Amino acid sequence: MSCLLTGGLLSAGCTQYKPFDSAGFLRGEFRKQVGPELAGRIEVPFQLDEQVRAAFKAGIRRAAPNEPEKVTQVLDYIFDRLHLEYAQFPTRSATAAFRERKGNCLSFVNLFVGLAREEEGLNPFYVEVTDYQRWNHQKGLVISAGHIVAGMYLDGELKTYDFLPYRPKEYKQFHPIDDLGAVAHYYNNLGAEALISGDLAAARKLLTLATEVAPRFDKGFNNLGVCLARGGELDHALEIYRRGLEIDPGNLMILTNMARAYQELGRVREAAELLARIEGANTTNPYFYVYQGEMALARGETAKALDYMVRALRLDTETPEVHLGLVKVYLALGDREKARHFLDRALKLNATDKEALKYARMLGK
Repeated sequence: MSCLLTGGLLSAGCTQYKPFDSAGFLRGEFRKQVGPELAGRIEVPFQLDEQVRAAFKAGIRRAAPNEPEKVTQVLDYIFDRLHLEYAQFPTRSATAAFRERKGNCLSFVNLFVGLAREEEGLNPFYVEVTDYQRWNHQKGLVISAGHIVAGMYLDGELKTYDFLPYRPKEYKQFHPIDDLGAVAHYYNNLGAEALISGDLAAARKLLTLATEVAPRFDKGFNNLGVCLARGGELDHALEIYRRGLEIDPGNLMILTNMARAYQELGRVREAAELLARIEGANTTNPYFYVYQGEMALARGETAKALDYMVRALRLDTETPEVHLGLVKVYLALGDREKARHFLDRALKLNATDKEALKYARMLGK
């Protein structure tokens, strides 16, 4: 009798599949990257505890004959057996998503990767969608987060599994990332959420960790710079932004935040040069134009704001933030009828969006 070892070990007699301990392997990588003391405090986002693992094994009713059907079983288990609900915040690990039965797209990917790696023959991994990058801005500073889907090669072809509920699957650019990169995205999400909630101390720790785990992770440097700028450390923030630009010299989020830092430091010429560069950028990211539109609104330039929001809408009609941007512009223009129209579209795409619900109360809907 011979045994083929692929992604796992078989016990004596080749009767029981034992998955490769990818979480344990990753912890070894943590120790190499950040040292043993810090490595022991880093969470592996796809790691399952024994309770989750046992529940999953009990919930798979039959042995699937091939890899595509195994994937289908995992997806059916997540959505039909667990009835997971989409919740934008907070980002959860696989085990937390399982226990709380909710999570955002990265939380779902964490759970999918963890469960699918329990199945013989399945080797899922994280994939960043590079043509769909999310921006969130507060007080003139841009917080960035990539969009992550799950990926797997089946019959030599990359298959992706997206868990964002309202987004049509029209992505074109995919970049598979290793588990270290996935951990960086996980901590970047947590750090961004802490930033949005105003907890700068927690955000700084989380975002520093993201950049230490993956030193080529430009989004982590952007958000760490934002955290420092929020805390009044503008010169330090500029140093961090420059480190991000060494990775991606054309990163519009970092350039935008640098321009803001220069403005606050009174370095008017440098700020103007960056703003001109940003204005001339040719981008296909709708969030960029939503951000520019909101900045124009803040300056009282409503016509320019409308132009930016229309550009965003031309690029993407299926993102709630685009329609909310138009709600804000039309309210500023005094056109409540059009504001209600775009609010309806935003709520159809995501009925739980907190900002959309705020405007619904404002408009008496």
